[in-house]
Amino acid sequence: MEDLLIENGQVLVNGRFENANILVKNGRIASLAPICSDCKSCLRLNASGKKIVPGFIDIHTHGGNGVDVNSASASDLLKLSRFFAAQGTTGWLASIVTDTYEKTIQAIGQIRQAMSGANPGAQILGIHLEGPFLSKEYKGSMQETLLRKADLPLFEDYQKAAAGLIKYITVSPEVDGAPQLIKELTGQGVIVSMGHSGADYETALHCIQSGATGATHTFNAMRLLHQHAPGICGAVLETDVFCEAICDGIHLHPGIVRLLLKTKGIDKVIAVTDSIMAAGLPDGFYNLGASRVKVSGGDAKLVSDSTRAGSTLTTSKALRNLVDYTGRRLEEVILLFTANPAALLKIDRYKGSILEGNDADLVLLDEFLGVDMTIVGGNVVFKHKTA
Repeated sequence: MEDLLIENGQVLVNGRFENANILVKNGRIASLAPICSDCKSCLRLNASGKKIVPGFIDIHTHGGNGVDVNSASASDLLKLSRFFAAQGTTGWLASIVTDTYEKTIQAIGQIRQAMSGANPGAQILGIHLEGPFLSKEYKGSMQETLLRKADLPLFEDYQKAAAGLIKYITVSPEVDGAPQLIKELTGQGVIVSMGHSGADYETALHCIQSGATGATHTFNAMRLLHQHAPGICGAVLETDVFCEAICDGIHLHPGIVRLLLKTKGIDKVIAVTDSIMAAGLPDGFYNLGASRVKVSGGDAKLVSDSTRAGSTLTTSKALRNLVDYTGRRLEEVILLFTANPAALLKIDRYKGSILEGNDADLVLLDEFLGVDMTIVGGNVVFKHKTA
């Protein structure tokens, strides 16, 4: 791997932009300094006029650019990784929507294969299972017949097939056996998020006490707040769990995004795309796992009953939306894409920030917050044609 020197950029370090050069050795950030002389033969990149931020981490996405994670081959997943890299994503969890046992095992096998070799795009960080231990009442786009009560042996079958690569799972607190399942999974190091749920306040708190640390697409497919019955929504707003948010202007009103940030604090909200295979493509008909979806005006809904079914959002668009919605500085908003998901996944010791020793996962942004270049592990995996 060739050493890399990124020069003349504005680098986000410890919450503020500084003039610095980034020296990358063996895929990691070796030094940050105004002047770097320890690089006689390395590749040099001129980042003049660019802001350099940590790479984006998307913990909840089902696809994009014509690729559906549930039915993708390993080569399809690498194609998807290249598409994500063009949006500034440097790491992502392959999210498997609830499907049959056979299709889930197949998807796990393809993800595992894709993760085992070279990847010319965004790094696949593991697997997110969205179900099947979900509420039928709040199933969203899930196939009701595929949902089931908590089943540890089933999860362990999936985890064995994945060789431990399932890092994140969405569970409804009210399904039979959920608190005990959550306790077991967190004991195994799996991150549990609560979602697709109509749980009452007490049940949600019980699951948080059992180890759940996240809320999946907060406010969507979720029992909403009521002054006499806070429900799961009240529980996740009140406690320290991380809250996913789909900031496409469709799933959440900008005012709700601002309210969520004000309630939770900037360090407890995670921007996700929840994108489907239609992301980056025109309106039309697409698949989301076992479901058929129609996209109109960028809004994805089930053909069967018009239930909203994921999004067509990208991380680069979500970043610009959040800056527009909130009026906050880029230095603050970027945490929702970087440090916060890294903290939830417990990989913040080496990802999610620009520090010496961290993985060299970086994004160069232009003056309009467009992605100019994406670097994963010190390798340039996307370069805008004008860069």
